[in-house]
Amino acid sequence: MVTIRLARGGRTERPFYHIVVTDSRKPRDGRYIERLGFYNPVAAGKEVSLQIAEDRVNYWVSQGAQLSEQVQNLLKKTKNGVNNPKKTDNQAEAA
Repeated sequence: MVTIRLARGGRTERPFYHIVVTDSRKPRDGRYIERLGFYNPVAAGKEVSLQIAEDRVNYWVSQGAQLSEQVQNLLKKTKNGVNNPKKTDNQAEAA
């Protein structure tokens, strides 16, 4: 089965995760089919903490890939606008 999950990188006490499409039988940090983005839980300041290619996620889900729980939670965050710039009142009225 093909899954979309997190692969850990970084160093001790500084985790960094790649969001990858992989065969579920492969090890967590093993070979993957495609990298879809990244998640940096310790991002500080203006660093980007989450980036996901949602169009590619939708493609892989349509092909039968299963999302891990953590990836599902990260996708919910992006759809709720947690990592998107907040709209000002003028932009909200224009939309």
